[in-house]
Amino acid sequence: MDRTRNLECTVPSDQTSGFASERDYLEAAHAVLARIENRLDAWLDADELDTDARRTGGLLEISLPDRSQLIVNLQPPLQEIWLAARAGGHHFHWVGGDWLDTKTGQRFWTVLDAALRAQTGSGLSFDS
Repeated sequence: MDRTRNLECTVPSDQTSGFASERDYLEAAHAVLARIENRLDAWLDADELDTDARRTGGLLEISLPDRSQLIVNLQPPLQEIWLAARAGGHHFHWVGGDWLDTKTGQRFWTVLDAALRAQTGSGLSFDS
């Protein structure tokens, strides 16, 4: 089976893709992790969602009330962010000023919100 076809990005090729340097990638990618952590902390403080998040370098493990997890992992060599959820895995690449799924073109925050909703039943959003 040829897996290379599944790795092609479905977003328009005329949009700016990737970062000029690893430093730029790391800055943008770590900002994503920080935003997630800040939102989780706010939900925990407001007693809206009981989660436990553990960050080790570029890996953020989010434990949810039903004991399932969401895992966000930075991939510097590929300049990607990966998301593992109960429903499956996603790879996101920086295109046109946003993190987009390399298969579907969906925004990272949209996919993360859908995974959170599927695993918790919560209407909370990382994107608002």
